Amino acid sequence: MARPTSTSRALSQNFLADRTTARRFARLAVPHGGPAPLLLEVGAGKGALTDTLAPLCRELHAYEIDPRLVSALRGRFSGTPHVRVVGADFLAARPPRTPFSVAGNVPFSRTAAVVDWCLRAPRLTDATLLTQLEYARKRTGDYGSWTRLTVLTWPDYEWRLLARVGRRSFRPVPRVDAGVVRIERRRAPLLDAAAYDGWRYLVELGFSGVGGSLHASLCRTHSRRRVDAAFRAARLDPGVLVGAATPEQWLRLHEVLRE
Repeated sequence: MARPTSTSRALSQNFLADRTTARRFARLAVPHGGPAPLLLEVGAGKGALTDTLAPLCRELHAYEIDPRLVSALRGRFSGTPHVRVVGADFLAARPPRTPFSVAGNVPFSRTAAVVDWCLRAPRLTDATLLTQLEYARKRTGDYGSWTRLTVLTWPDYEWRLLARVGRRSFRPVPRVDAGVVRIERRRAPLLDAAAYDGWRYLVELGFSGVGGSLHASLCRTHSRRRVDAAFRAARLDPGVLVGAATPEQWLRLHEVLRE
């Protein structure tokens, strides 16, 4: 395994070096019986995940931003015609116009940007990402609290923490462990199209912090009587912290306040 360089640090590169973990990740990324029609890999690196994902895909586009690694990747997969190594920044790619999945060992410093790219892609079906464990736990409610982004996107996407990966599975060894987070688009959204503007407004207002509590924030635009009724329906205490409300409780709040 190559020694880390200043460039690798700038790109936040930590290569997956454990074959067992790579095979396990591939099964999590493509969990269904048939092969994935089209999969985009973000941060192919030296090809550890590319190698395990390739047999599970009909078409695999492996993106790698580091030009030092691209030629070796192309040589390694030259005999695998359905694998296309793309020497470019994944974040600059145009999302495919057909349904597709995303998977990869995401550079830790670029996790938020990669997730944002995925959520904005109209034809994305799912994304399975190896991220910092703290990020994976925070976004999936594993700490017992929920973030604004997760709640905001919950009607369209399910967020799950699928696995934990020890830091010594990577080279160079990072300071923290990693987690496998899966973002899967729902086949049927939990809200109808007409409700989305109200949903976004409600979540943004609730997470604004204005008033000092979720209850107080919602009282800025709804009567206390209606907010009290919504909290009772969602089985929430008026003093609850905003992050402690689950996505399902947010949906109940929205349902009652929308009425």
